[in-house]
Amino acid sequence: MNKTMAFFDGMGRRIMDGLEELGYATSLLGEAFYWLILGRRYRQPVRMSATITSMIQFGVSALPIATLLSATIGFMLAIQSLYSLGIFGAERFAYIGIALSVVREFSPIIMGIMVAGRSGSAIAARLATMTINQEIDALQAIGINPTRFLVTPAMLAFIFMLPCLTMWANLISVASAGIYVSAELDMTFISYIRDTLDALAAKDIWHGIGKSTLFGLIIALVGVVNGSSVQGGAEGVGLVTTRAVVQSITLIVLTDMIFAYLTTH
Repeated sequence: MNKTMAFFDGMGRRIMDGLEELGYATSLLGEAFYWLILGRRYRQPVRMSATITSMIQFGVSALPIATLLSATIGFMLAIQSLYSLGIFGAERFAYIGIALSVVREFSPIIMGIMVAGRSGSAIAARLATMTINQEIDALQAIGINPTRFLVTPAMLAFIFMLPCLTMWANLISVASAGIYVSAELDMTFISYIRDTLDALAAKDIWHGIGKSTLFGLIIALVGVVNGSSVQGGAEGVGLVTTRAVVQSITLIVLTDMIFAYLTTH
């Protein structure tokens, strides 16, 4: 009986902690957009310089690894598509599955996972360190709102740059797949690109862009919530950083599944 009670007690505490974090993330989101819209009225606008710096850090600096991952995904899809369709003698239609898989699923989720591991962890570690060093308290003491000063620029950068990385991943993945497919099927690269463009519709592109925007928001909120809830010293920073990455990737995969189900039924 004691073990059963302890199990349900622990489960209840975890559920309450999760709901508390969800509530904090919701209020944080509302406060961030409040300062974005009304900051100038109170002569405390969101800093464009900080937003642009975050965009460079989270997006532009990630282009090399994003390009490598995208090219790899494109080649992988091309190899597997030709192998699978070759069983039925339908290799000529590989471009359809490759194009739809890239723009609707692979580019958004791969870029989301990459940014979560690379930049989501960075924002969590930064805020955790500032919290431990009482820099957040210092900002409040001198009349600077931490959400406006730290959170909103990072959130805007994630929301804007992840779709940009997704579009870049679309181009690189389709191009790398086209190089392999056109060589294997003895067709021109231009013909492959033309067939791919014919197979895609605008809604397919926006499907991936919409998901990546949502993924960017998730990464930002999870990183900030975990960074703000740090306890202890350097060990605590490591724990919340790891937790932020795990939570971000888990939520990205779950959100992708729900998004795909809702938009295909």
